[in-house]
Amino acid sequence: MGAFKRIVVGSDGSDTSLVAVDRAAAIAADGDAELLVVAAYEPARRAQVEVAADVLGAESFQVVGSAPAEEALRVAAARAKDAGVQRLETRAVQGAPVDVLDTVVREADADLVVVGNVGLNTLAGRVLGSVPRGVVRRADIDVLIVHTS
Repeated sequence: MGAFKRIVVGSDGSDTSLVAVDRAAAIAADGDAELLVVAAYEPARRAQVEVAADVLGAESFQVVGSAPAEEALRVAAARAKDAGVQRLETRAVQGAPVDVLDTVVREADADLVVVGNVGLNTLAGRVLGSVPRGVVRRADIDVLIVHTS
């Protein structure tokens, strides 16, 4: 098996997800692979929008809808570029993280998906499911689970 050609990594902007981004970026840079950084988001509900508008006024767009995902992608992309990634794409996609990663991996014809291990060994993760566990269950490509915690 040769080097990976297209790598997908998920990021929500958290410190732990950025550890996974850093690892994916290092692999992509080392193998001259394309890196696709994905952030899943849920649309803002009306009550959230109203509360944000009351508190933040015109700046409320920064905390509702896709804006937090876009910011997470901006930060992740900067880190990936700093790591030497030459071919980089970012996508903010509406939906649950496992569903979004599964869809993007298939659409992009990726050959590696990278996720952090957050939630994998927690009680909630065992009972309700976790992103890494869901990705592993669905993936028909290699999955790298990065120890981030």
